[in-house]
Amino acid sequence: RALHVRSYKGMAAPLAGITPIFAIYFWGFEVGKQIAAAVEGKKEGENLSTLGTMFAGGFSALPGTAVMVPGDRIKVILQAQDSKNPKYNGPIDCAKGLWKEGGIRGLYKGTALTLLRDGPGSVAYYGAYDIMKQRMTKDDPTAPLSPLKVIFAGGMAGVFNWIVGGPPDVLKSRYQMAPEGRYPGGLRQVASELIQAEGVGSLYKGLAPALARAFPANAACFLGVETSKKVMNMYF
Repeated sequence: RALHVRSYKGMAAPLAGITPIFAIYFWGFEVGKQIAAAVEGKKEGENLSTLGTMFAGGFSALPGTAVMVPGDRIKVILQAQDSKNPKYNGPIDCAKGLWKEGGIRGLYKGTALTLLRDGPGSVAYYGAYDIMKQRMTKDDPTAPLSPLKVIFAGGMAGVFNWIVGGPPDVLKSRYQMAPEGRYPGGLRQVASELIQAEGVGSLYKGLAPALARAFPANAACFLGVETSKKVMNMYF
């Protein structure tokens, strides 16, 4: 039972904010689509090019990262601390401690690395979904995807997101867990020391469980998004 509890250590902070965080990411995606549509000269209702969709995906990481970092930072610290002699008693205590030690910068440590993960990751995420969606509806581009097709496309989008974003996530986590001043050289120092000590494969440490989680989680996410769009179009 204790093992099961430890498996979810540090998850309270990201779970509490996951719905508004994803809402902001998808809102950022819609704003990015509007920018891309203006650049491409698309009229309302016309589909963007895949490149435009990928731009919109990358753009979504800008507002998304702003709300993602504090909860992600707290999660990483709580998961890394000694369970027998913890420094922090839960996410609120951790947030207070980080604020006391470093103010707003303490909570936002690793922002650039999070953006490095989520920018390219979101390009792959939305780009993969759009490409698969186009392939599945090539005979009738206006036809809605069936739930099973949404589940497959959404799940694969999550897989591509983590294939691209996995290495930056490893670097980000190591940087965020380190004591203040441990990596004065920033990303370059973190990457060089990790690769020198453990090889290039260390950048993909933990990728298998991340992919195993990514498919069902993002399949459910896109199914929820597509279903919500249908419901809102019916009533608004």
